[in-house]
Amino acid sequence: MLMATRVLCRRVRSFHGWRKSLTQAQHIHTKLKEEISDQEENKNVSEPQGPSFRGEYRLHYNPSSYYHFTRNSANSRSQMDNYEVEQFFSAQVPSFWQQSNHYSVSCSRHLSSSKNTLLDLALNKASETEAPSALSYNRKPVTPDVKVDTRAFLKCRPEYTSLSLDLTQRPQPVEWVDVLPVLKKVAVLKGRMKPSDVSQFIMELSKLHPDKMPLLRSDQRFIMLLRYSVEHLRIFSELQLLEVLQSFVWLEVPSSHTVLEVYEAELSRRAKQLTLHQLLLVADLWRCVRRQVPQFLLRLYESVHLYVGQIGVPELVQLLYIIGESRHCPKDLIRPVEQLLMRHLAQLHPEEVGIVCLGLFKAQTSLSEGAVTRVVDRALALVTEMGDFAMVNVLKYLRFSYLFHRTWLEAMGKEVPQRAHRMGVQGLMHVTLTCSALHYRNDSILTSVAERVPSLVPHCRSKDSSKLLWAFGTLGFPPVQSPGFYPSLTDGLRQRKAEFQRYPEHLLTGLLGLAFVSHFPEDLITLALSPEFVYLALRNSQLELKKDLFTLDAAVALELPQWKGPRLSDELREEVVEMLWKFLQSDVCLKPEVLEAELALQDLLGGDKFVCKRMILPHTRSIDLEVHLDSNGQPIPVNLLCPKQNPTMVPCAQSWEQINSGVTITDNLLAQLIKGKNTTDSSSSSVRVTPTPRQRLPPDEGGRLFDSVLDLTNDMIETLTKPSSRDCTPQDSVHQGFKGPVKIAVQISSRNHYCTQSQQLLGLHAMKRRHLKMTGYRVVELSHREWSSVLRKSRAEKLAYLHCRIYDSL
Repeated sequence: MLMATRVLCRRVRSFHGWRKSLTQAQHIHTKLKEEISDQEENKNVSEPQGPSFRGEYRLHYNPSSYYHFTRNSANSRSQMDNYEVEQFFSAQVPSFWQQSNHYSVSCSRHLSSSKNTLLDLALNKASETEAPSALSYNRKPVTPDVKVDTRAFLKCRPEYTSLSLDLTQRPQPVEWVDVLPVLKKVAVLKGRMKPSDVSQFIMELSKLHPDKMPLLRSDQRFIMLLRYSVEHLRIFSELQLLEVLQSFVWLEVPSSHTVLEVYEAELSRRAKQLTLHQLLLVADLWRCVRRQVPQFLLRLYESVHLYVGQIGVPELVQLLYIIGESRHCPKDLIRPVEQLLMRHLAQLHPEEVGIVCLGLFKAQTSLSEGAVTRVVDRALALVTEMGDFAMVNVLKYLRFSYLFHRTWLEAMGKEVPQRAHRMGVQGLMHVTLTCSALHYRNDSILTSVAERVPSLVPHCRSKDSSKLLWAFGTLGFPPVQSPGFYPSLTDGLRQRKAEFQRYPEHLLTGLLGLAFVSHFPEDLITLALSPEFVYLALRNSQLELKKDLFTLDAAVALELPQWKGPRLSDELREEVVEMLWKFLQSDVCLKPEVLEAELALQDLLGGDKFVCKRMILPHTRSIDLEVHLDSNGQPIPVNLLCPKQNPTMVPCAQSWEQINSGVTITDNLLAQLIKGKNTTDSSSSSVRVTPTPRQRLPPDEGGRLFDSVLDLTNDMIETLTKPSSRDCTPQDSVHQGFKGPVKIAVQISSRNHYCTQSQQLLGLHAMKRRHLKMTGYRVVELSHREWSSVLRKSRAEKLAYLHCRIYDSL
């Protein structure tokens, strides 16, 4: 009786421990199903995953760890890693086409997440004022989410069967009663089991029906079998090792289980004994187990150099897939991989081209510009045969490479509208994010995406909603063109408020995208500027969120004058302003085109006291040249407005006059210089995309600006440089359209301020123009196309150009 009581107590304690372990395991599983952060996906795979093994093997017993996975269907594991890594606007990306913005601090930043500490923010307070849901009116049935087969390329060739595991070909499932005899043999044989017995028993148990796997993983006889597999590990044959590892996939052994670490060490030790196909197969099996194995992959990459001559199309594609899933490509492997890719490029099938681009994108691996162009050319030839997943992967790699492939993007203008109705939200997000990164605005693409997205909002992660808002806002997509687009995604952000505790950057990204198009959801802004959220955002040392908070705060102050909600502290605003100004002083302020414009304006207006180089609107992260004119058009000193700055020097290699070797002058500029005013309507010229006819003029000779057209005499030059001598009456001033002092912001623009082949300003710069007008400034733009040409001309011609631009703006 006493013995029975002890057994019963022991079982009760065991039951309570089992329940606790199961609860913990379910919590871990729930965490795995949450959005995988980009920072975690890009985590350096060389980091060890637990205690290292030196000398002998160790195996820790933890039955509860087997409960990390639950199954929804027999083939659910075929849908692997639908959350792809994104690093848009990476500062480390080599640029082939898009140069950095010389005139403003880039508003882009890494949007990938780091390990945020969850804070108990009051994100769901009952007292919080909620805006009405955009989806609460005319609610439609929820569209099912689109599932993507990320391993569809394996169906392209039969050779992949020896390089990978087909997750759709699970062994015929058996019932629990069918595996009981195997477990009984394990209990009877114990230490007398041979290596062949161990591997065979594991293979037979892996056929169990998925619904019964938790029961098997908690069975002490199965745990005993795992222990004996470790004891026999060194005497397993290579084939037995591969069979056992494949069985672990079907058994759904958790990726963190200690036994997998032991197997990784053994397979790494035997890497030189494995063939290339076996190495690639093992790497794929590790991928299916969802375990990072940096030690083994290092051995695989070392072996690639030995097998270069044996690498054909399937081996290359599978290698790039493995490289992408591991998020790392050794530097010494990039050149051989590029050469192999160029050699086999013409033989790639459509889905293979897509997975090659995805692998290079995930591993953040840069190929030469020529190689990337050839890859995209191949994709273009196959685009009509490509699946949506492959097409989106090509766009991802274009975004990473910053390669503006005009023909491919034009093809997307036809393909995306045809496919958008069947694509998932993540694919659509990547399409628009690429267009935004490459400054490519295509209304057919944007409209088709905007019409599709509202029905997919229930499936949007906060990352998807925020990046879609950022991309559309950056490209200046007008809200009236698709009235339901911005409100539906804004409502999607509200539905995902809990995610902002872990990913605060998603809220700021989305709100800035909305601010670009003058949308300010007050409830979300209240949250973003609340002291609790600001504290959370600033705690993240891996992301620089101060500038985003500052930009949002200032935009709210200007566009919502009646705003009574929270604001950033004065100390934080001053800190960001100082940080931005220090950067601008060391970079943008020293650009030759900016310095030359400043000096020329000083000559034109009569001295440096009439020109102030400063951040008129610090939240726009750029500098302007500020000029004030009185009612008679005479300059007013502005030197008191200028902040203290470090001494700057004009580049002294050679002056602009010394490189005066001819200039391209537009007809508009020619007319301005001859007639003294614009001959074209500003509103029509602002939307014109076709290039203005140009003519090439020879270098100056004898002070002549244009052949048989205009002579710049000394009197004319004196007049241009002394605007105070202008004979202008107050009546003339009224006729010119201004009665009092005029504040002018002279902007030296860059092509990176505009959408490609368009006069559409990008989001941040469009918002800046809007805010300058709201604060009473008139904007005079020295366009990159015109000013870069004038810079190579004489001093007199620069003054003539600036004179026309300044006084024609009045």
